[in-house]
Amino acid sequence: MAENQSTKPRETDDVPVPASLRKSLKNRHIQLIALGGAIGTGLFYGSSESIALAGPSILLAYLIGGLAIFMIVRALSEMSVEDPKAGAFSYYATQYWSKRAGFVSGWNYWFNYILVSMVELSVVGSFVNYWFPAIPTWVSAAAFLIIIAAANLLGVSQFGEFEFWFAIIKIVAVVAMILGGLAVIVFALPTDSGVPASFANWFNIDGGFFPNGLMSQSSDGSWTGLLMALVVVMFSFGGTELIGITAGETEDPRRTIPRATNDIIWRILVFYIGALGVIMAVVPWNTIDGKSSPFVQIFDSVGVHVAAGILNFVCLTAVMSVYNSGLYANSRMLYSLAKQGNAPAYLGKLNKNGVPVAGVLTSAVITAIAVVVVFLWPEFAFNYLMSIATIAGVINWTMIMITEMKFRRVAEAGKAPEDSALHGLSGKEALAAIHFKLPFAKVTPWVVLAFLALVVVLMCFSPSYRVAVIAGVIWLAILFVSYQLTQVKK
Repeated sequence: MAENQSTKPRETDDVPVPASLRKSLKNRHIQLIALGGAIGTGLFYGSSESIALAGPSILLAYLIGGLAIFMIVRALSEMSVEDPKAGAFSYYATQYWSKRAGFVSGWNYWFNYILVSMVELSVVGSFVNYWFPAIPTWVSAAAFLIIIAAANLLGVSQFGEFEFWFAIIKIVAVVAMILGGLAVIVFALPTDSGVPASFANWFNIDGGFFPNGLMSQSSDGSWTGLLMALVVVMFSFGGTELIGITAGETEDPRRTIPRATNDIIWRILVFYIGALGVIMAVVPWNTIDGKSSPFVQIFDSVGVHVAAGILNFVCLTAVMSVYNSGLYANSRMLYSLAKQGNAPAYLGKLNKNGVPVAGVLTSAVITAIAVVVVFLWPEFAFNYLMSIATIAGVINWTMIMITEMKFRRVAEAGKAPEDSALHGLSGKEALAAIHFKLPFAKVTPWVVLAFLALVVVLMCFSPSYRVAVIAGVIWLAILFVSYQLTQVKK
């Protein structure tokens, strides 16, 4: 394929050079894209729900979930470094598992990010309404959808620059919030709640560090606790696997992908655990009501309303960043599916700048349904779409772990593709030659799969998430039937 050629034929009047994906993403782009995909609604907005479920013990939930997602990305990166391709796990599922698996993996991921985009767009209005309460939420969603779609049509290097600066804004804001919160604690500044800011608030307020235990049932019949919070936490980490999608357009994936992957751990420690830990030290966790972002509440609580407005702007750019990443990922996934023969051929065409325009526009048009959903059912838009996006994410992560095990078996059998760095090797020699190995590869995939199974079981205890589990089963059935129909048609 053209995108795999190291050199291109010189163009003549009779033989034009075929368009190809551009390997234009630099190390700084990949580092910030990996961060930008994971820090969005789930942290800035959805963290209110997770704190309400688990109280201060939510910090443990983020640590446990973060370790699981780190291993998932390590598994994906192991394959991406050896065989960098557009479409990542869909391509790998096709290459090392089966064409059916590639079809299911690719379309499920595309569906997942359509839902994530809907969730992101559903909360855009709440951030805009902080300043302009009269603007309908659907107007905000429509405006940002058009802006981000236009940005994705400019080219991958421009996308990388947009995402780089979006992520820089988020990093500066979260670090500033942490430092500001620490200043409130150290200098004992007064807060609206009347409760002195202190890390002791993790243990002294309304039931202590584990106010709802591992899992408990409240008076209204709903389930809460550390385990139930894991479901919300895993949604927050969705998008971290975007590193693998970028491999096909990265200048030096063998160096860049491992660095971006290994940095995930400190990002989780600083941007999730550190930030929420400071928030709950300043704002009593039982007063975080979800009416606004807890990141905004921390400044409102000490009367610094200008800073709260700035942080609200950061929350808005964070949502734009995640949708920007989602539209990029979806267009590349459709491109890869088309190249595999698992999607209409028109989706595999590129313009002269190497952009799969049809993939960008198709995904944007379908995502526009979010505008209607937000307008008609605002509560449904966040609660149910987030839960369905979570089960789609779990399906995707499950397939990544299974594909990694099959990748190793193929490599060990000496059947690695010709353009793979492992081609010509077999047995222990092939496994030893893997440049960026998944830690404890014989055990880790099974541990992660067991954890993901636990998340699905926990989803069944929540009415909205229970619907998502049922929807996930139906969705998988639709994918399997669709694949069989495409094969019959061929």
